[in-house]
Amino acid sequence: MADRAQDPLMGGNGDDHDYDDRNPAESAAEHEDPASTPTLFVWLLTLSAGISGLLFGYDTGVISATLVSIGTSLSSRALTTLDKSLIAASTSLFALLVSPISGLLADSLGRKRVILIADLLFVLGALVQAVATSVWVMVAGRSIVGLAVGAASFVTPLYIAELAPSMFRGRLVTLNVLFITLGQVVAYLVGWGFAELGGETGWRWMVGLGALPAALQCLIMVAMPETPRWLAQAGRMEEAKIVLQKVFGTADMKRSVQPVMKAMEREVREEEEAKRERSRRSTTRYGGLLSDSWYELFGVAGNVRALTIACLLQGLQQLCGFNSLMYFSATLFSLLGFATPTLTSLSVAATNAIFTILSLLLIDRLGRRRILLFSIPVMIFALLCCAATFYYIILPPDTNSHNPSTQATVPTASRTSPLLVVASIIIYVAGYATGLGNVPWQQSELFPLNIRSLGSSLATA
Repeated sequence: MADRAQDPLMGGNGDDHDYDDRNPAESAAEHEDPASTPTLFVWLLTLSAGISGLLFGYDTGVISATLVSIGTSLSSRALTTLDKSLIAASTSLFALLVSPISGLLADSLGRKRVILIADLLFVLGALVQAVATSVWVMVAGRSIVGLAVGAASFVTPLYIAELAPSMFRGRLVTLNVLFITLGQVVAYLVGWGFAELGGETGWRWMVGLGALPAALQCLIMVAMPETPRWLAQAGRMEEAKIVLQKVFGTADMKRSVQPVMKAMEREVREEEEAKRERSRRSTTRYGGLLSDSWYELFGVAGNVRALTIACLLQGLQQLCGFNSLMYFSATLFSLLGFATPTLTSLSVAATNAIFTILSLLLIDRLGRRRILLFSIPVMIFALLCCAATFYYIILPPDTNSHNPSTQATVPTASRTSPLLVVASIIIYVAGYATGLGNVPWQQSELFPLNIRSLGSSLATA
């Protein structure tokens, strides 16, 4: 049976009928023998690559605890609101800037090498943050981490998707998102521990520990293979076949190797022929200003539609406010009067992890589109409840970001309001983790092989 995990995002109606505009390699899923679980080799690949998600999540969560723990360690003064904004936003800015370049690097160097480069950047960024003595050095460290986040958040789902058998692809890519949520949980636990016991230098350990999993992944990934689709595209068919044999593992599943190999070989030949024709047409029409990949991405209607869907999903994921919540949750809960804001933030991260596991179990059964239709209304409802609750919270006029404890000054009549805010946020995060936090990372399914990196990198940016 054809892999229904490939088409839900492209479905045009509520029945989720198959979208037939698939490339030959994806159509080869029809020849894959069913199996109950992925092979041990596939699990090892997924878990190894998933450390990138752990790093992404750890960085997102640890900065929340760091911002309320730095005190006067940077530039010998308390952080202003602008300082906090620059420290938090620099990562997102540089992740945005590097994403399109990551696609080009993934095509030229390979998916695996880009992950290794990201690991080196994670290590460097963590160390720079750990030794920072001024706000601007801290911003520089956060910017380096942003480069790593931008590269890893694009290439890791692509790496997993291109290695995973089609019947497991949705769940295995979602497993990377689960690593992100686990990274956030670990970050809040580490942040709480060092905030309580680490003294004035505790925050340095918080950010510096991010170098350890990055170094570990770098060592592991050296022994991991490149994806068979990239190897086929590079003309290294024999290596691609060896990787596929390891991916399918069992004797029954290995029967799928030959059909998939033939499909990839046919796809590469067809793309080479189409590339020559498109190159001729693009040179004639645009004077050679557009490269072949860019021309196909924006010159083929189906690819434009795929890019539009991927960009809208990624844009909605970024604009829904979840990242801001993770960056400033400890600051927010401090303003609401919670004595241990980092520990309170842990409830948010734990909710994210639990409902990501739920999504992991449902995404290949319900389909990507249906999960979004169910979960986004939950997010909207929770945000409206949160906004309404904030209306009744009265903060003292001298509340500031340097010493935001308001436990004793929030009016008694509004003491239940902070709890309602936390409840609304938890419901919002549950909806996000079930749908919008996971589905956009399946974007590589939308693009044919020859523009998969370019399309995915533009959408991620």
